Amino acid sequence: MTKVAIVTGGTRGIGAAISIGLKEAGYTVAANYAGNDEAATRFKEETGIAVYKWNVGDYDACQASVAKITADLGPVDILVNNAGITRDTTLSKMTKEMWDAVIETNLTSNFNMTKAVWDGMKERRYGRVICISSINGQKGQVGQTNYSAAKAGAIGFIKALAQEGARYNITANAIAPGYVGTDMVRAVPEKVLEKIVGQIPVGRLGEPEEIARAVVFLAAEEAGFVTGSTLTINGGQYIT
Repeated sequence: MTKVAIVTGGTRGIGAAISIGLKEAGYTVAANYAGNDEAATRFKEETGIAVYKWNVGDYDACQASVAKITADLGPVDILVNNAGITRDTTLSKMTKEMWDAVIETNLTSNFNMTKAVWDGMKERRYGRVICISSINGQKGQVGQTNYSAAKAGAIGFIKALAQEGARYNITANAIAPGYVGTDMVRAVPEKVLEKIVGQIPVGRLGEPEEIARAVVFLAAEEAGFVTGSTLTINGGQYIT
């Protein structure tokens, strides 16, 4: 039976590339999205990948949606926690609502989604959990105390989860991308984008497909000895 993968935030940007990469590698993919129905419909029509709408920050919605995907497609073998938002400003200007929104979507969602698939993975003694962190979860970034905290938390979550899952043949890994050429990044003013690229030793932005290839590797059965790791993909901008 074909293995089933869920990709949160899986219809746009890096998430879309991951969904497509996993499908091309032979997985049955369910792509989650939060609110852009038009983009999700277009993605489904263009790729043939099933899309499901729910808020990954809502524990009950995650439980219900995973149950529906399991009924529709089969037990979930691979989970890619990719969904993320930004609410950038300095701490002095940051509201509690801005903090809570980012922590809920970027960090608590990792618990919500992994909790929904974990017992099934343990029972079947197989699973792959991959969290998309960020360069700014490793080095920090001005104006992103909420985002940096959430993305750093994802790395800690993975390190602990890997130790719990190892005996059940479940791996848990993180990927920390640098600046990737998504529509959101390319929409940054040209002078700002030039400054960002100037800080990247390889001299360019990453491509979503480069992150997707790393996910496909970590999702594979052959990657069973890789767990608890953070794969840094940032063009040399921050070396750990």
